[in-house]
Amino acid sequence: MNVLILLALILLVLMVWIGGKQGLRSFLSLFMNFGVFFFTLALMLNPDFDPIILTFIASALIGCISLFFINEVNRTTVIAFISTMITISLLLVFIVFVSNTLMIQGFGEEETEAISGYSLYIGIDFMKIGVSVIIMSTIGAIMDVAISIAASMQEMRKQYPLIKKTELYHSGIDIGRDLLSTDTNTLFFAFFGGYLALLIWFKDLSYSVGEIVNSKIFSSEMMLIFCAGTGIAVVIPITSWISANYLLKEDVN
Repeated sequence: MNVLILLALILLVLMVWIGGKQGLRSFLSLFMNFGVFFFTLALMLNPDFDPIILTFIASALIGCISLFFINEVNRTTVIAFISTMITISLLLVFIVFVSNTLMIQGFGEEETEAISGYSLYIGIDFMKIGVSVIIMSTIGAIMDVAISIAASMQEMRKQYPLIKKTELYHSGIDIGRDLLSTDTNTLFFAFFGGYLALLIWFKDLSYSVGEIVNSKIFSSEMMLIFCAGTGIAVVIPITSWISANYLLKEDVN
């Protein structure tokens, strides 16, 4: 525990030193988002609540904290928040469809021994829980892309006041393309880094490539990565279109 406190203090000092008041708000937002996540998780244990609806509400709260609390309410954060929520809504529908088609929710045979002593009759839809996991795992990356594009397009609008709407839109797309590969690879290595021990276990058990690919736990992880990458790709044109229309319309008014 002392080590965790020390690490937290080091992070706090660095964030305040580099980011000032905004760095302090960023540090506080970590605990606020954790509180939202923990409270949402507690509500999901109640069968009377729909995990997908709870996830959408939690995503909105996390977006407000991460965008408005840290960067305050301005044109950039408003555009990023709207773009993020539209993308989350579309992604929820897409993930529900994919999950129902693949039917890979629940636990794999590799996890059977770990859960053998527990009751599986808990009254919770594991498909919806899987959807919630994917959304919670990708909302940070989606917001990061959205605010990066919105901020860049706003600055471009200031530097080139005579720029046309189509030109501003295509500039946002070009910016998003540069972010797409890096953010997708970041998600890929983050997710597989957490399952590195499982991959080593597959090797020790002499799993063939076919057995690895067809295992439920590997397939669910790959679905998570692909859906997350889809969300990052979708938010790029959405943010670019909203930014181009919002910035030019506001200047005209």
